[in-house]
Amino acid sequence: MKLILAATMLGGALLAMDAQAAGDAEAGADKIGTCVACHGTDGKGLAPIYPNLNGQSATYLEGALKAYRDSQRQGGNAMLMTPMAQGLSDEDIADIAAYYSSQE
Repeated sequence: MKLILAATMLGGALLAMDAQAAGDAEAGADKIGTCVACHGTDGKGLAPIYPNLNGQSATYLEGALKAYRDSQRQGGNAMLMTPMAQGLSDEDIADIAAYYSSQE
């Protein structure tokens, strides 16, 4: 019984986290101008080095963009992504994350 209660509470917490990350996908469509050079308008990487963003969790995308912006993410494409993300506000990031997470 305790296991079921813990699982229910964890699921609720995850749903709350996703709700907090909710941006405006329509506004995000107007903010992806820099992103499309590598990730395309549909979120599908244009070369194997660029990851697909389409359908990823908005919470994950938002966290990754904030980590790049704040120079907390190293390795991989950090050298490219950090300067791209530095000018983005929290709202911009939430909107971009909502847009790409809504693409299939």
